[in-house]
Amino acid sequence: MRKIIAAEFLSLDGVMEAPDQWHFPYVSEEMGAAQFALMPEIDTMLLGRRTYEEFAASWPQRTSADFGPLADFMNKTPKLVVSTTLKEVTWENSSLLSGNLAEELAGLKRQPGKTIFVLGSASLVKWLLQEHLLDELQLFVDPVLVGKGKRLYESENGQVPLTLASCQTLANGVLSLTYQPAAS
Repeated sequence: MRKIIAAEFLSLDGVMEAPDQWHFPYVSEEMGAAQFALMPEIDTMLLGRRTYEEFAASWPQRTSADFGPLADFMNKTPKLVVSTTLKEVTWENSSLLSGNLAEELAGLKRQPGKTIFVLGSASLVKWLLQEHLLDELQLFVDPVLVGKGKRLYESENGQVPLTLASCQTLANGVLSLTYQPAAS
């Protein structure tokens, strides 16, 4: 059975919005190695509309000469886009998901294949958590208080209990945390 794994950059006060404004001072080779370790296990990306639009506006112009294997990974990996407003997607290897998303994603998880990977996409991650479709949540918690912005999980629908599967403190003070859904 395939897994859906989300990886997120997070400030110490729980903000995940606009990491381009606060995350870059914490980028390191150690963090890159942790992120790249999962790449061979991923065969599909799952993106929300906003993240898709941001990535589609920049990644197609990026090459492996400038961004190494990450450019090929971002451009060549099949991408499933969850959106109720987009009518088409134009970035290479992208497809729109429509219909009953919970059923479609549960069906995808039952198909042979590797990991389905979510990057960014706050609303999508929240929905995946609420629908019990997320198998793992990887957080890189930067030692910075941002003060404002969209948080990882804001919901009136109740708590989502998680279990810490692994943790590591990187040399630059970033916490690398992996959570899985708690057993019911």
